[in-house]
Amino acid sequence: MDNRLRWTPSPEWIAQSNLTHYLNWLEKESGLGIPADYSSAWEWSVADPAAFWTSLLRYFKLDWTYSAAMQGEMPHTRWFEGARLNYAEEVFRRADDRFPAIIFQAEHIARQEISWAELRNQVAALRAYLLYVGVKPGDRVVGYLPNIPQATVALLASLSIGAVWSCCSPDFGASSVLERFIQIEPKVLIAVNAYYYGGKKFDRRSEIQQLQQQLPTLLDTVVIPYVEEFDIDLPNSSAWPSILQNESAELAFIKVPFDHPIWILYSSGTTGLPKAITHSQGGMLLEHLKYLHFHNDVKPGERFFWYSTTGWMMWNFVQAALLAKATIVLYDGSPGYPDMNVLWKMAADLRISHFGTSAAYILSCIKGEVHPASFGLEHLRSIGVTGSPLPPEGFAWVYEQVKSDLWLCSISGGTDVCTAFVGGNPLWPVYEGEIQCRTLGCAMESWDEAGHPLIDEVGEMVITQPMPCMPVKFWNDPDFSRYTSSYFDTYPGVWRHGDWLQITPRESLIILGRSDATLNRQGIRIGTSEIYRSVEKLPEIRDSLIVNLEQENGDSIMPLFVVLAEGAVLDEALLKKIANTLRTDFSPRHVPDRVIAVPEIPYTLSGKKMELPVKKILLGKSIEASVNRDAMRNPEALEVFKGIKIG
Repeated sequence: MDNRLRWTPSPEWIAQSNLTHYLNWLEKESGLGIPADYSSAWEWSVADPAAFWTSLLRYFKLDWTYSAAMQGEMPHTRWFEGARLNYAEEVFRRADDRFPAIIFQAEHIARQEISWAELRNQVAALRAYLLYVGVKPGDRVVGYLPNIPQATVALLASLSIGAVWSCCSPDFGASSVLERFIQIEPKVLIAVNAYYYGGKKFDRRSEIQQLQQQLPTLLDTVVIPYVEEFDIDLPNSSAWPSILQNESAELAFIKVPFDHPIWILYSSGTTGLPKAITHSQGGMLLEHLKYLHFHNDVKPGERFFWYSTTGWMMWNFVQAALLAKATIVLYDGSPGYPDMNVLWKMAADLRISHFGTSAAYILSCIKGEVHPASFGLEHLRSIGVTGSPLPPEGFAWVYEQVKSDLWLCSISGGTDVCTAFVGGNPLWPVYEGEIQCRTLGCAMESWDEAGHPLIDEVGEMVITQPMPCMPVKFWNDPDFSRYTSSYFDTYPGVWRHGDWLQITPRESLIILGRSDATLNRQGIRIGTSEIYRSVEKLPEIRDSLIVNLEQENGDSIMPLFVVLAEGAVLDEALLKKIANTLRTDFSPRHVPDRVIAVPEIPYTLSGKKMELPVKKILLGKSIEASVNRDAMRNPEALEVFKGIKIG
């Protein structure tokens, strides 16, 4: 491997890390005698998962009574049967009144701080209301909410009584929200009257009424007056402010079984009905305690931020920082309004310790020639990046333009597990283009088509041992058929995640994009992310998308679609430049057969390039048969592909 070393933790950093504390505890106090080095601990954690996950109960002082730590094989593994717990109770058990619970900033609202006492009172009031209208353990409470403190309150109140939370961002259209919520039959809807984005106001009262009309199981709707200009006096609804006036409500918690549903997240829904992915209270609690403490090194009083909407699993992940006694920082609005400096200024002003974002945002900052270091980021300890693979030039930009002494955590996981399988390791160095490690308890391997493990070669990402954070089910999938086909059809009994993965000899990882949209050129697998990171570094190219179209005669055609920068022209010189760049960076096989300029690249609402729907359209399917437009950020971007003939 020749990727550049970018950061090495100091001896003081290593000694003070939460992970070192746990490894020392494992070796000296647990009675297990596991050597206090990460590789040994990881090997043990995946060889004996029951012992590893049980160790977390002792380490984090979770006083549970249960019959067996782990029983059964994937996908029917059962964890800690007999245990009773409550995720929200564990959040408040770790409350630290020395620090704010939440700091909130938005485009149109002055900065707010919410203390633990205020959070406790608001959760108690909403909890009392939910019980009053008849919500019981297992009932679903849903949100149509931006990334605001009220969403955190609604989540914790729902979990406190064992209700199941689910949420969509208000930039989702009503039909897209209905596709998700109608599957789970919610009892209460909590929504904002409107929201701001990019300096504009978006009224959502009509959408709320559509949801009310088509969700017959609703007992009530709670409307939050988020944008003052619009009233909240909607039919069959209650007002958020009046609910919070209940100052006598007391906060209490209903303990539920380990596998009791905690929340329902959704697959992108770009092709077919979104899968309602259901996670467990116990699984999320153990996983989030593990990841935030050991792999993100979050400490009491630190300020933890990740730019996200409520429609992305990273929003749920942000809330988990409360388990580490951190202050969560919420931002609602566009990351590019009024300019690309807004989040970096906030990071400096709020003394953020951990700043999370997407690879696409980092690449946008590169294109926009943003210089975050100019704001002064002395409190910033780590930057987390996910959503898609971060290319080496993204690493280089962070260390050159943000901060040279910084822990860059490229991570990958997803909605399926509401965490990261692979991510940060505060004990190991950071190399450009690489994810540091497989997380504790994650038995990840790279396999060839025959199921043989690979080292330093590209293969399918698989998980060979169960993890508590794996979904307990898909909602309305009683025979597990959708669940099984999603993860276990390729390798029976082994989770196939759908990414191309390379595990390096130094145990770091390189993810090369989705395997279901992979490019197979003359028998060689090519990850789409390789193409993007090479092409999009060219100043003439603003964005790109590539697909491989198999022909009936066994041949294939690989077109590359590009969005040109302002003033650029797709002439012979630029075509040669693209080809030479790909040939030099990778190989002749990476050079596309055609390069076609398009106005924009289609994206899902969660910001993923839509390779498969484009491929289907180019192969002759209609847009309607290829994609659900309501699951897209920019559905109009697909129209141009209807008229493109390849072949």
